[in-house]
Amino acid sequence: MLGRFEGVDIMASTRHWSRTLLFAVLSTATASELQIPLVAQKPLEAVNTLIKPLVNTEDLQASIKIENLVERAKSLYSYAELSEPEYGHPTRVIGSEGMYQRYKFKLIQTARLTHFIGHTATLEYIYSAIEKLDGYYTLSKQPFPAVMGNVYESRLVIGHEVPKSAFPMSLTPPTTNKQPVHGDLILVANEGCDASDYPSNVTGNIAFILRGKCSFGAKSQLAGKAGAVAAIVYNYASGPLSGTLESPTPDHVATFGLSGEDAGPILEKLKKGDVIDSIAYIDSEVKQIETTNIIAQTVGGDPDNCVMLGGHSDSVAEGPGINDDGSGSLTLLEVATQLTKFSVNNCVRFAWWAGEEEGLLGSDYYVEVLPKEENLKIRLFMDYDMMGSPNFAYQVYNATNAANPEGSEQLRNLYVDWYNEQGLNHTFIPFDGRSDYDAFIRHGIPGGGIATGAEGVKTKEEEVMFGGKAGEWYDPCYHQLCDDVGNVNSTAWLVNTKLVAHSVATFAASFKGFPERSNATVFEAREQSAKYHGHRLVL
Repeated sequence: MLGRFEGVDIMASTRHWSRTLLFAVLSTATASELQIPLVAQKPLEAVNTLIKPLVNTEDLQASIKIENLVERAKSLYSYAELSEPEYGHPTRVIGSEGMYQRYKFKLIQTARLTHFIGHTATLEYIYSAIEKLDGYYTLSKQPFPAVMGNVYESRLVIGHEVPKSAFPMSLTPPTTNKQPVHGDLILVANEGCDASDYPSNVTGNIAFILRGKCSFGAKSQLAGKAGAVAAIVYNYASGPLSGTLESPTPDHVATFGLSGEDAGPILEKLKKGDVIDSIAYIDSEVKQIETTNIIAQTVGGDPDNCVMLGGHSDSVAEGPGINDDGSGSLTLLEVATQLTKFSVNNCVRFAWWAGEEEGLLGSDYYVEVLPKEENLKIRLFMDYDMMGSPNFAYQVYNATNAANPEGSEQLRNLYVDWYNEQGLNHTFIPFDGRSDYDAFIRHGIPGGGIATGAEGVKTKEEEVMFGGKAGEWYDPCYHQLCDDVGNVNSTAWLVNTKLVAHSVATFAASFKGFPERSNATVFEAREQSAKYHGHRLVL
């Protein structure tokens, strides 16, 4: 075991001495002077960890190279291609039991993983990459039950029109026997949030429901209980309505979203008493599967004071997801790799969530099963989703202490200060539940993050601030097949990965001035009040 060197208790110094002083002491000593046995064993590894310099933001940022990120992106795309036999195109969507049964999961000694479906290969890639980092991290897999859904075909006919804005809700069940159903369009009273809003003649017909204060899932369930064969939720605004029913229930019915623009003329006719016959058809599948979160925590650092950060490992079924969220998950992997060159005062915990695209499933599960005492050890959570959108803006979640757990605003300001120091513009975006920070802030953990934009449209002002093209989506390939390696802006990705490194280095070194956690800041999840829970609307 380790002894004393010139009156210094080496093991005690791991907690009470500064790492700079310890490094100075150890660098002048030999193994024999430190009474370390010549055989290789864990204590020697501990000393080697201790002599690493304390992490500092400048050096960690300098270690980030765009070529490393791009190579990781190429690997990730190759894993997405493994899903082509089942999906017909590259994807890293969770699930696919058929592929699991058809292939034996094994690693072969090549640069490419074969016999894996896209998401499983992604998980194996992340896990094996962290596993190779010489014991710097404790590594774990957290399996959990998840719900996934696919819509294979759909069609909605209202009167003699086929509205272009009609989209099936995510996690919608199919129409009966996956066949078209016919019925009159029945206007539901108010916002369809109470059973009394559904008239008796909705039985056997199609419910027409205004978007409102209760969830789409609740509306679909109430329509099903009232005997409707399908439901349409129409927007109170002119734009389209792409939402999710979230947790499936036996009473859910096939449900479409419809834009306010298309709904307007229909609504006028129904209010006049006109009868409008309709046909609804959805061929879909909603199934329970098991998927996995990956958690890696530094061996070093105070385990009672952790800085935590996460991104999601899955894509939508429609594409390979190299920007969403390959850019975020690979940023975490590269920062985790470069962090091994340093020691830390506070533990750093990385998370790769599964099932984000199905409604933040992995992060929800993680926080919900976290014991209270473990919740309190997380000083803050940082979310990194979509780091390199092609038509990017540097976006900071506008997380204030007034609306969120104390510390969220301090994290927001860290991002703002860094952009300002680099001479870069930034803009604020709503902290509205669209990504994996949601469960953390609902359970009292300060949170925040950065992004570069999804399907939102860049403004003229933002074109001046960031370049790119006003009037186009920040990511024109958002949730599409073209979200491949060429869809990531290398400038934005490198800049934001350096900012992620800065956020990690800052809190890994010190929480000085950052609000303390207390028992009062841990509470049961608040009721869903945000319009989003994930990338799709829920209200």
